[in-house]
Amino acid sequence: MPQSNKIHFSISERKIYLRVLDLVFLLAGFYVLTSLFDYPYFTFSSPKSLTWTLLLIFYINFFGEIFEMYQLKIASDVYLTLRSLFITVIFTTIFYVFTPVLSPELPENRIQIAYFILVLFGTIFLNRWLYIKLIFAPRFSKNILIIANAETVEKLLNLTKMDLKSNHFVGYISNKQLSQSEIPYINIDLINLENYVNEHYVNEIIVASPKLNLDYNKINTQLIELFESGMIVRSVDDFIEEETSRISEDHLSEDFYNNFTFSKSHQNNLYLAFMRFLDIIFSLIGIIVLMLLTPFIFIGNLVGNRGKMFYKQQRVGRKGKDFTIVKFRTMVSDSEKNGAVWAEKNDERITPFGKILRKSRIDEVPQFINVLKNDMSLIGPRPERREFVEKLGKELPFYALRHVIKPGLTGWAQVMHPYANSVEDQHKKLLYDLYYIRERNLTMDFKIIMKTISTILFFRGT
Repeated sequence: MPQSNKIHFSISERKIYLRVLDLVFLLAGFYVLTSLFDYPYFTFSSPKSLTWTLLLIFYINFFGEIFEMYQLKIASDVYLTLRSLFITVIFTTIFYVFTPVLSPELPENRIQIAYFILVLFGTIFLNRWLYIKLIFAPRFSKNILIIANAETVEKLLNLTKMDLKSNHFVGYISNKQLSQSEIPYINIDLINLENYVNEHYVNEIIVASPKLNLDYNKINTQLIELFESGMIVRSVDDFIEEETSRISEDHLSEDFYNNFTFSKSHQNNLYLAFMRFLDIIFSLIGIIVLMLLTPFIFIGNLVGNRGKMFYKQQRVGRKGKDFTIVKFRTMVSDSEKNGAVWAEKNDERITPFGKILRKSRIDEVPQFINVLKNDMSLIGPRPERREFVEKLGKELPFYALRHVIKPGLTGWAQVMHPYANSVEDQHKKLLYDLYYIRERNLTMDFKIIMKTISTILFFRGT
């Protein structure tokens, strides 16, 4: 029976650790402050202390989500943690202090607000420092054994270098040995799988289905015994999807419909009605913002764009039907005199003022009109031009599946892989779009909205 002496924290456990321990350290800090010093602003002895505490917890979680404090890539880096934490603490303090009735009255001695900020920042940073030094340490990474063909093994190793920092591959069983591999090749005929799992403290085994020209009976017998004793054994596709939040490329094959099911939300009238309600509310607010911004955009356009302020273009929407999208113009007037071309990073066709509009995503604000007209939704795959759709449809056979739902002002692909100026990039975005279509639900929609806000605030627009 396999016994792993190595502790591993999964992705969900790490996120729970960050959220819960942030609050534990924070409240402990205020308890120490109020116990040892005369600090009347935030005290646990007040009858309203529970209300004050719940409000503080709400703001920390809300702004922490917006400013990416709970993204594991941010949490694993000291500099990025300091940046996100500082902004989160500032916004939390401002909103907390000026929330009427629910928060404590402003103290006469304003230095108490400075102590409040110091406790917020210091206690949470202490927890994050301990996370980086202890929980994120290599000894707490997940040890994984791979059983797959050589091509799949190589793909997983590449993913490890790019995305999967909390995983450690301890070996692989395959149809052939890779010429350049950082992990050991295991000859199934010369080794006992259970012994190997015990010796290398394997937490998980991932298996691909294609034939490996190996003795499958021998492998399956050992896998069943390991699975029976509590070992986690799952498919490569399931592993990739959980770790990357996009569907596995192997699902884009001739048996695609055996592996892909549309989210039940597509048939849930309550969900669809609620999302349409949100679309209308947000689009009305967006149109008000549009009217307020228009005078300033008009002036900026005269100076930095010199041409029409608005830009209209045909895009492909739900069920492959065309509609006219509205944007603030960000490129020179004759930007496509030679035909439709994808925008590139540092594109020379983008005007100086257009760069500001794109980075801040202000150029997208007029599309709230499209949302109100029901051409688009607040959340969904970004609509593309007919020329690009036809080209991508030939290169990516399943690209048309994006059109099963309305296109969105923002979407999972936009917040996870915001820049795309090639077929390869569009392929990656397709994997995210299809993942959203399959998993679509209110929780995921909320996550997209939060990530979109952080994208705008950190000026990550294209």
